[in-house]
Amino acid sequence: MYSYSKDQRGRHWAKREDKSMESKAKVFIASCNRLLRESIARVLAKKTDFEIVAAQAICSTTRNEVADSGANTLILDSLEFFLDAPIPSSGTGAKNRLMRSVLVAMDDNHDHFLAAIRHGALGYVLQEASALDVVSAIRTVAAGDVVCPPRYVRVLFEQVAQQAVEFPSSRKRMPSGLTRREQQLIPLIGRGLSNKEIASHFGLSEQTVKNHIHRILRKVGVADRSSVWEACQNRQPGGNTKSAGHAA
Repeated sequence: MYSYSKDQRGRHWAKREDKSMESKAKVFIASCNRLLRESIARVLAKKTDFEIVAAQAICSTTRNEVADSGANTLILDSLEFFLDAPIPSSGTGAKNRLMRSVLVAMDDNHDHFLAAIRHGALGYVLQEASALDVVSAIRTVAAGDVVCPPRYVRVLFEQVAQQAVEFPSSRKRMPSGLTRREQQLIPLIGRGLSNKEIASHFGLSEQTVKNHIHRILRKVGVADRSSVWEACQNRQPGGNTKSAGHAA
């Protein structure tokens, strides 16, 4: 059992208050939708566990401003901006770490969701979400956890299962020199997906997909996309091609 004088208790509570301040989530809100931006800022300002570092429209300098802000959580309503380039975390010891990012007001689109996850998003909140859901998602991500609509959990399970089927066998036969992204495209090319479908799957532009496929054709040494999958299947580990008339 401990007893405290008034001064000791005062110092004790002062220390606890300082610790509470340090534990606040420092939030950067970036949104081109002024109403959304101000609404989120207004709701978070009423919470004791959030500190709003900035709330502004997305522009050409936003990425650098986020990195220099000292924020540990980014709230963003633009999937395109998020996918364009990695957003590094700010603060001491944050080198090579990505910012904890929550995407809000998102379309109900499984491909967009998977693209966001691949690029490091920790939270994905749909347009239909309530203010309570948005705050809960931000708080979850700020704590270092992840959050998505409950029905999207199945999407993740199906994606992992699909990759388990497609990628192990293909990786063994991939020609050397292909980038990770080019290797990811090859099974989809083999399934006959169009550039538009592949672009949607990865959250890329069609032109980016075209550029990837052009480089794949050159590296694999085939004239058209219909030959890519077969050429990769015929590759042996080490980059050699199976000779006709010889057993695999």
